[in-house]
Amino acid sequence: MAVSVTERIGVYPGTFDPITLGHADIIRRGAKLVDRLIIGVTTNLSKNPLFTPDERIAMVEREVAAMGIDNVSVVGFNALLMKFAQKQGATVIVRGLRAVADFEYEYQMAGMNQQLNSAIETVFLMADVSLQPIASKLVKEIAMFGGDITKFVSTSVREDVMARIEQNGLLGDY
Repeated sequence: MAVSVTERIGVYPGTFDPITLGHADIIRRGAKLVDRLIIGVTTNLSKNPLFTPDERIAMVEREVAAMGIDNVSVVGFNALLMKFAQKQGATVIVRGLRAVADFEYEYQMAGMNQQLNSAIETVFLMADVSLQPIASKLVKEIAMFGGDITKFVSTSVREDVMARIEQNGLLGDY
């Protein structure tokens, strides 16, 4: 008897403004859970992005390529997450958790998403302990005040962030 195997597709959504070492950790680990992991780079203007959607997609693609993971692709989207996931054929949403505050928000989102499409499961991955405090918003804030962000992002992302901050005249007094 032949067994039909369905490809397991997961979506890891986020703004990735910028992509951090914490994101990279979740990508690396999430890619092991599915046959194909799609990094969904979304537009979220309420987060006051430093980079355009196309720049963030290119940045994530570059970081994924540097990781050498071949079952990961990067796709931009500006839609309801569950509609995007369904369009991609995903059965899993991968989310990273850093702290209790993340859990409360993500738990609520997972419940709402299940109401929208109960065929797609949400899987939570705890961030590595050494990476738990990292947040893109804080990385940008540290960089804007001249702080060292090398512990939180790759060298190439650090260069991108610092160049953009200098280009936009956002470097504060320190």
